[in-house]
Amino acid sequence: MRKRAAALCGAAAVVAGTFTAVPAEASAPSSAHSVPTAKLTWKNCATDTYPTLQCASLKVPLDHRRPQGRQITLALSRVPHTAKTYQGPLLVNPGGPGGSGLTLAGFVASALPKKVAAQYDVIGFDPRGVGASKPALDCRPGHFDPVRPNSLPTSPAIEKANLDRAKSFAAACGKKYGDLLPYINTTSAVRDMDAVRRALGAQKINYFGYSYGTYLGAVYAKFFPERVRRLVLDSVVDPTDVWYEANLNQDLAFNDRHRAFLAWVARYDTTYKLGTDPEKVEAKWYAMRSALAKKPAGGTVGASELEDTFLPGGYYNGYWPSLAEAFAAWVNDKDPEPLVEAYENFGAVDASGDNGYSVYTSVQCRDAGWPRDWRRWREDNWAVYEKAPFMTWNNAWYNAPCAFWPTDSLRPVNVANGKLPPVLLFQATGDAATPYEGAVTAHRLLARSSLVVEEGGGNHGITLSGNACLDAHLAAYLTDGTVPRGYGAADAVCEALPDPEPAASAEGASKKAGAAAGKGSTLHGLLGFRG
Repeated sequence: MRKRAAALCGAAAVVAGTFTAVPAEASAPSSAHSVPTAKLTWKNCATDTYPTLQCASLKVPLDHRRPQGRQITLALSRVPHTAKTYQGPLLVNPGGPGGSGLTLAGFVASALPKKVAAQYDVIGFDPRGVGASKPALDCRPGHFDPVRPNSLPTSPAIEKANLDRAKSFAAACGKKYGDLLPYINTTSAVRDMDAVRRALGAQKINYFGYSYGTYLGAVYAKFFPERVRRLVLDSVVDPTDVWYEANLNQDLAFNDRHRAFLAWVARYDTTYKLGTDPEKVEAKWYAMRSALAKKPAGGTVGASELEDTFLPGGYYNGYWPSLAEAFAAWVNDKDPEPLVEAYENFGAVDASGDNGYSVYTSVQCRDAGWPRDWRRWREDNWAVYEKAPFMTWNNAWYNAPCAFWPTDSLRPVNVANGKLPPVLLFQATGDAATPYEGAVTAHRLLARSSLVVEEGGGNHGITLSGNACLDAHLAAYLTDGTVPRGYGAADAVCEALPDPEPAASAEGASKKAGAAAGKGSTLHGLLGFRG
């Protein structure tokens, strides 16, 4: 999990005025709600990058079945509409679970065409337990501090060391947050979203979610179909295999994506000097891993940290040049510094990452059933490892606290829905974090959805990342609800952007390519990893 941007609405935010929300076309909340609707007070929390950003907070029930009981606080952000034509609030979510959405509101408002963004109040939010929302979870600070045990359990001692870490994390969460954990889950989060809708004074919301945010949006739509105006889901979670099976499927897809990276390195042998045969380049990567398991680079990057460092390359190919440089420096020159720097940039976990992981486990372990018998995990993960060695065991240990989680589990939500207006889905065919088949499944379950496919793309989070074809479909939908209607699995197909060159910012790179890379890097910095 990448180091996340600091929450905008914390103590460091500059408060320069107060705004009371009175959006155009606002309507009174339904009398069916038993809790009086809170009013939001928006304060200026502008940054140099997002100069019109505002922040507010909203109290919601910890347990929505007991609306007068204990309250928790959600942190919200907003870029207000400026056009005479107002299409209501557009809630945005970066995924996770555990991702902060405060800064994402500023990014989405600035990345959309101005005429489109001007018609919406773009609303970011930190879901319960996340970031600037209170209380924010941090079960076991420093859980990912280096150097961790080798993720590959080649001996009973290594397996026990990793199991002890997983058990300790689950126990720490239960000890610190036993009163909260039953309510940190997707269904509670979507009820929070509806509380946000009421506080905004809107009869309906528009929603735009990435990654896990697609599942969050689909579950909201299942619970409140009459409250959905427009729904955009980018990089779609398969809603039928949450969450244990989903992670095993990820392992296979991430292995394919890592091999695509290694083949890219081989194509640029003149730059990286690691060979022109992808299989031999792959062998050098695994030899590096074996060596680092015995002697971590700079005393920091062991085998597990190496996997953490290269995992982001499976989410976004814009990181490939930096990762390749670090790989080459270690193999060719025995220079650990670029590798340590890459770990600090892509793999290290800071306090916000500890928070994100605490919410990630809390939601996933509560949302659905996980095997409680470790023998099942061992058997399944060794079987997948034989086909996909890159991330299988690292991912297993990342999710292993769910085998020992101190709450019982809920049942996954069946998101099948024939009550919605047209819905727009986006998916890359080579996405590792949310494999393509999941988008096809969601397309089938959401009766009036349209699926736009990025053919040959491998990134996770593909709109507002430099692909003009994808962004044109997004803009048309947000402008007037237009969706493509085609035949077969996909309703529209866009060609993927080319993979980066070794020096994307080199003198010969075009301005257009540089702008696309800039948007992509900004977005993927906000989406983070593991979501």
